[in-house]
Amino acid sequence: MCAAQNVPSCDTKPRMLDVDAVFGKKTIPEIKAGIKKAGIENVKVGVFDIDGILRGKYISAAKFISALDNGFGFCDVVLGWDSNDQLYDKTKFTGWHTAYPDALVRIIPESARAIPFEDNTVFFLGEFIGKAKDICPRNLLSRVIDKAHGMGFEPYSSCEFEFFVFNETPESVRAKNYQNLNSITPGYFGYSVLRNSVHAEFYHELLDLCRDMRFPLEGLHTETGPGVVEAAIAYDTALESADRAALFKTFCKITAQRRGWMASFMAKWSNKWPGCGGHMHISLKDKKTGKAIFHDAKKPYNMSDTMRWFVGGQQALMPEMLCMSASTVNSFSRLVPGYWAPTSATWAVENRTTALRVIPGSEKSQRVEYRIAAADINPYIAMAAAIGSGLWGIENKIEPTKDVKGNAYTQTFPEKFSLPQTLTEAAGRLRKSKPANELFGADFVDHYATTREWEEREFRKAITDWELARYFEII
Repeated sequence: MCAAQNVPSCDTKPRMLDVDAVFGKKTIPEIKAGIKKAGIENVKVGVFDIDGILRGKYISAAKFISALDNGFGFCDVVLGWDSNDQLYDKTKFTGWHTAYPDALVRIIPESARAIPFEDNTVFFLGEFIGKAKDICPRNLLSRVIDKAHGMGFEPYSSCEFEFFVFNETPESVRAKNYQNLNSITPGYFGYSVLRNSVHAEFYHELLDLCRDMRFPLEGLHTETGPGVVEAAIAYDTALESADRAALFKTFCKITAQRRGWMASFMAKWSNKWPGCGGHMHISLKDKKTGKAIFHDAKKPYNMSDTMRWFVGGQQALMPEMLCMSASTVNSFSRLVPGYWAPTSATWAVENRTTALRVIPGSEKSQRVEYRIAAADINPYIAMAAAIGSGLWGIENKIEPTKDVKGNAYTQTFPEKFSLPQTLTEAAGRLRKSKPANELFGADFVDHYATTREWEEREFRKAITDWELARYFEII
């Protein structure tokens, strides 16, 4: 029986492709042979845009095989419009002044994934190359990783996301104007075995999908709040980790909607409940030996000098790079005291009130958690900021402040560690940041900052419920 609602009958279970058996080591010749052998007629391909939205299409097997060698054209408007498909008005890379030509996309052979609910269907990620390479979020992270490799490091990471699940559909939320929404469960119920057992089918469906699509979860549990869930994705090398995180967000929403539900990764959907984090756990290994770089048992908190400088760089540059991990107007509604989200560029050991949480342990587990990020991040861009700023700290031997003890919300910190208060302010800080321009390239910084300024200008056109309630009668 099919658990999905409002989707075609699924009495016949789709044939899920065995990607490893069909494509072997996922070289281009093996993929070409596998496509033909498996009788695959169409392939699904996708690229992630500036906001982390997966844009894609089906293409014929013949065209896909050709694209493996030569790439394929994808209208560059996907780098020139916002999450609502509205055109940015001041970007240099693309716009009406360029007439929106095709940009070249490279197929990533190793990204092959079967789609469990689509019969004999395989999905591949792509990334922009050519002139669009400097703007492409995935290529941005690749450049940061290349820098790490040049320093002798291999970055590893994982993401954990909090998200709310509603007993709503895309039609019903619009009919309600996004008000009075029904969560799948009421109350707080953090880490609830009661709640996850009642809805066990959904949890297992999500766990199975994540395993089958190669972004396996290390943990999945209820968080505190109505219908809120937290998923921790298994760690891997940084680029694979970002692929996993971006794909998880997309296919988690798909899984919910196929059940007649909706999953939301908004940073904060209601002022009555805590926001949704998109925390990143990061560590470095020696590229040649595989030895953990962050661990030194002779140092306080097992923090090596390299880890201390990495944290120092993250702390120092966080105010300049905030809009890369707080990327929407809504992100700033989460960054308020008392709701488990940091409010200054601070660090501490095993402390969830600071922006950076050092987690001491063995060589295998020593890491830093970048807690400033919300669930609405584009994982490629946020991870580029988190890793890039740490590498800058190592290069410049940046010492962090003294670690925070106790509740960071009740303490004051130097002005230089204060965070921008609006998306526009944050975009301006990024635009002027010398380290950001050196790490990410001036073309990316200009394009990204311009898109964030557009985002807030669009918000300024809105009349909110708060304004109506406050001013309509009394002012």
